[in-house]
Amino acid sequence: MMSQEPKPKESVFWIETENIRPNPQQPRKEFNEQTLRGLAESIREYGILQPIVVSRIESETPEGQTVSYELIAGERRLRAAQMIGLTHVPTIIRREESDKVKLELALVENIQREDLNPLERARAYKHLMEDFGMLQREIGARIGKSREAIANTVRLLTLPEPIQQSVEQGGISEGHARALLILTHHPEEQKRTFESVVARNLSVRETERVTRRIAADYAQNSSILPDPETRAVEESLSGAFGAPVFIEKDRNGKGRIAIEFYSQEELENITARLASMSVQASEAPSVDSFSV
Repeated sequence: MMSQEPKPKESVFWIETENIRPNPQQPRKEFNEQTLRGLAESIREYGILQPIVVSRIESETPEGQTVSYELIAGERRLRAAQMIGLTHVPTIIRREESDKVKLELALVENIQREDLNPLERARAYKHLMEDFGMLQREIGARIGKSREAIANTVRLLTLPEPIQQSVEQGGISEGHARALLILTHHPEEQKRTFESVVARNLSVRETERVTRRIAADYAQNSSILPDPETRAVEESLSGAFGAPVFIEKDRNGKGRIAIEFYSQEELENITARLASMSVQASEAPSVDSFSV
């Protein structure tokens, strides 16, 4: 077996801090002041252990050509360095990257470090989808997540602004927010439930029970909550289709199955899975094919 060639080591340069401008594609908008100060003290004592990454920007001016640098990855390190007055920082210089690549690199770094809150991730995913035409499965492949995980995160952006703000500020968790999505078609109930969740400090499981009870009450000819068996079937189907699945039944056992989707890509994915299931079912051996 042939051994792989080792990846060449990238050179590190010391660049003036004032010549580095922020990454306009940075998905992270909020930086905790306290943790930044902790990082700054660490840098003061040990230095910057991992170089930041920048792209070189050359531009023509009346005075001639000027060179500046645009941050790609490492904004927390740069901010902390500025906080303690470092005039130069260690950097790795890459060729001038496209806005799409800058966003991808910043997104990957933040996700790997778990630095982004759910709404920042959702906005970054949506930016890649709408402005750069990337599919959910392509984004998932870039950052090591499933297409379903990307879709579920993007759905958070359909929540009302007060709920989104609460998620960003840590008032409620992503799990609470996903449970509140069940009431998307009942905004007044969604608002009241959100306020109740915050006031009563409900758990994610309790929030799910409340939202499902309300959704069931609104469902036509339905006044009963899903029983544990039905709930298990919902979860199994949701996993199979990669999308939220709801089963509504009346007291006579009649009802319907609803599959929610939020984009054309999700609809095509559901349709493809249905077609695949249909093929598998048609190819399965019939009872008559077995000898007794």
